[in-house]
Amino acid sequence: MTTIPPERPAFNLQVSLVGWLLDSDPSIRWQVLQDLLDTPSDVVVQERAWVATEGWGAQMLALQAANGTWGGAAWNPGWNSTMHFLWLLRDLGLDPDSDQARQALGLVRDNVTWGEEWDNNPFFVGEVEPCINGQVGAIGAYFKQDVRRIIDRLLGEQLADGGWNCEAEFGSTRASFNTTICVLEALLEYELANGSSPEVTEARLRGQEYLLERHLFRRKSTGEVIKQDRKGKLDWSRFAFPTWWHYDVLRGLEYLRRAGVTPDERVAEAIALVESKRDSEGRWRLGVRYPGPMPVELGEEEGQPSRWITLRALRVLRWYVGLN
Repeated sequence: MTTIPPERPAFNLQVSLVGWLLDSDPSIRWQVLQDLLDTPSDVVVQERAWVATEGWGAQMLALQAANGTWGGAAWNPGWNSTMHFLWLLRDLGLDPDSDQARQALGLVRDNVTWGEEWDNNPFFVGEVEPCINGQVGAIGAYFKQDVRRIIDRLLGEQLADGGWNCEAEFGSTRASFNTTICVLEALLEYELANGSSPEVTEARLRGQEYLLERHLFRRKSTGEVIKQDRKGKLDWSRFAFPTWWHYDVLRGLEYLRRAGVTPDERVAEAIALVESKRDSEGRWRLGVRYPGPMPVELGEEEGQPSRWITLRALRVLRWYVGLN
């Protein structure tokens, strides 16, 4: 990862770029209408409803088994388990109040467990790794399920530096960006669904500071750019969709945007990094596609222009410019 000098970007939204983004799946269209175009809410709601009945969202819902699972498991090492299908449906923006979402989530809640290894815990009770529990917590809170037991567990696992790490059970005392972003998204989703509470908000703000103190991609101790994470050996300047459990700079900024954080100088360099990746047509490319079977194919290839990365980058830039 190269160091990018922080410069104030402009928020540019060409007509041709809007047309390209809208010429896509309903899951992208409704988010463009809401997050980039300030379209009236009734139009956004109408467009969002198509996620359940057309395109990728409808394809994914149709693949759910009668026992509530996708891929026959609560979780698996690939990307086609129940957790991963629900994670992507959340990213697509399936309306939690739709009949289709309520039916699908009811099947998961009532039937899917973590298996004997985890005492057959119901899906929304979670298992033991904070990385996985963070993802399940975010899914459950978004889809209006009771994930308080997961949240309580995550609160008790916060490390002294403000973050979280799946390796803590093996003695690690330093947080991981990968685990921390998964937990932060869960705590934020829980607060958005249930309102703020002192213990959840305090823990989330401490975790948020973990990212900000490191300018989203630097070591706090030396200020050195973290070129690769220790576990996945992945470059955080290569933006992915879906992200799954992996951290990258754009994902960190997306969290801050959704959390309503007022950006300060600690995010300027990360914003400049995002801006530097815009091509001559105003688009961003898919930086990395993680190996493994996808729940459905989204029609995007590594190194090619990506509507998902472009949407996410543009709304982050809009957040930054609008609040500075």
